[in-house]
Amino acid sequence: MTRTGAYGERLGAFLRLDEAPPTLMTRSLRNAEIAVTETRNDNPVTGLSGSFAAEDAYLVSLKLRDYPECEIWEQGRHLTKADVHAGTTYLYDLKADPRYLIDKPFHSLHFYVPRSALDGLADQSGGRRIDALDCIPVGHDDAIVRHIGASLREGLCRPDEANQLFIDHMMLALTAHVARAYGSFQYKVETKRGALTPWQLGRACDKLEADLGGKQPLEAIAAELGLSVSHFSRAFCTATGLPPHRWLLHHRVRTAKRLMRERGPSLSEVAILAGFANQSHFTRVFSAIVGVSPGAWRRDALGRASRDQ
Repeated sequence: MTRTGAYGERLGAFLRLDEAPPTLMTRSLRNAEIAVTETRNDNPVTGLSGSFAAEDAYLVSLKLRDYPECEIWEQGRHLTKADVHAGTTYLYDLKADPRYLIDKPFHSLHFYVPRSALDGLADQSGGRRIDALDCIPVGHDDAIVRHIGASLREGLCRPDEANQLFIDHMMLALTAHVARAYGSFQYKVETKRGALTPWQLGRACDKLEADLGGKQPLEAIAAELGLSVSHFSRAFCTATGLPPHRWLLHHRVRTAKRLMRERGPSLSEVAILAGFANQSHFTRVFSAIVGVSPGAWRRDALGRASRDQ
């Protein structure tokens, strides 16, 4: 049986990398696999890239390094030669057997977006399914892909700190953007189901609070509320002012503050109890949200408590 899915180890083999490249994946759209893989080779051996099994899927490639005179091939024929610039986005149709000549250092992020994810987005959002993405062989100046790529690179560098809610949210955003920008997808305007009911909001917050580590996927929470992932994400953000993964980070900080008002647990213990990957992760997130380090906040809080007594 031919394996499909142009990400992770298979993408590494396609680019003739010695090790499997770092990858993050979600299944938040009708169980469709959507993934991002970071590929880099500073000393490649010259030769044509490998070939993927044809499938109804796309690669959205964000270039992180200039690649002059890139030779692109499709369906066994030389298609074009072009200067690829860092920061540009290219789309490749995996039904067309895209390949390119590897003859200089490269560094890219590749988003794997199968047809099932695009169809799932349309079905859940009430919009029409798109025919195809526009895969003309030119680079796009796409600020949204760059922003999403920059956010996910943090997770690729520190996968233990990238909770599944964050990955789901960013992949959903990427899929929706690509469908709109390169497939002319339009959301169906929702008027009657635009907000979460009080019980839905309460249940969603309870589910998030019960899983401080953020391991539960968005799809599971949305399904329990009888909503699509895309509708739940938009409605939750409207109700709380934050997407689910950001709301969870703020809740972790609130939990950490409660724990740090006691003299018992160390900061490393607080980090784990509040759902952070480690003390370093805790310090980065807490400092970004609160504006001071956990240690400084704790000293001030305990000092105030002593004075009050």
